[in-house]
Amino acid sequence: MGAVTEDVRANRTARLLVARLEAVAHVAGQLRHTEAERLVELASVATMRAVALELICAEQADEIWREAHTRHPQLPQPARLELPQRLAA
Repeated sequence: MGAVTEDVRANRTARLLVARLEAVAHVAGQLRHTEAERLVELASVATMRAVALELICAEQADEIWREAHTRHPQLPQPARLELPQRLAA
């Protein structure tokens, strides 16, 4: 089995984030607002960690979140989405 390249890893991470936001958007209407907000907050933390670990770049993460909110305006906005440029050494 070959090594996973950075591009493959970044593409996989992006697909996982898109899938997670899609899943949250689909169930958000069936949940209380606070529960939906909690799921969005968890997704935002996962996004921040992925950026910090350099699994995905901040620009791509921002784009994924923008597109998710365009497709699903009912998706709650995260309380904060602070994307680090990279993990502090």
